[in-house]
Amino acid sequence: MSTPLSLDLRTRVLAAVAAGSSHREAGERFGVSAASVSRWRALERAHGKPAPRPMGGDQRSRHIEAHGALILQLYEAEPDITLQELRVALAGRGVAVGYGGLWRFFERHAITVKKRRRMRPNRSDRTS
Repeated sequence: MSTPLSLDLRTRVLAAVAAGSSHREAGERFGVSAASVSRWRALERAHGKPAPRPMGGDQRSRHIEAHGALILQLYEAEPDITLQELRVALAGRGVAVGYGGLWRFFERHAITVKKRRRMRPNRSDRTS
C-alpha cells in the first residue's frame, strides 16, 4: 500500500495553482496527477489545510457501534440468542447489519456467544 504524499509537496502544488497554474500544469510540474491537485484543493477548502487523512484502520465499525446499545439490550434480554436471530431482530427494528459485523462487535466487547451442550458430565469419558 502506498503512503500519502508529503504536506510540503501538497502546499507547493497548491501555491502554484494559487499563482495561476492550472491543475494539469501544476500536476505535470510536480509529478502528480491533476485529480490529486483537485482533491487537495477540496481538502484545503473544507479543512483549511491539505493534510492527508489517516490511512488504514477500521472503517466499518462506526455503523454497528451506533446501534451498540440496542444490540446489547437485545442480547441481555435473551442471552441465548444466536447471531442470526439477533440479525433478524435488528432488521425488524430497521437496523441492517451483517453476520460478520455482529461477530466482530461481540468480539470487540469481549462477549462470547458460544453455545454449550446441556448434559451431565460423563465421569468415564470427556463429552464435547
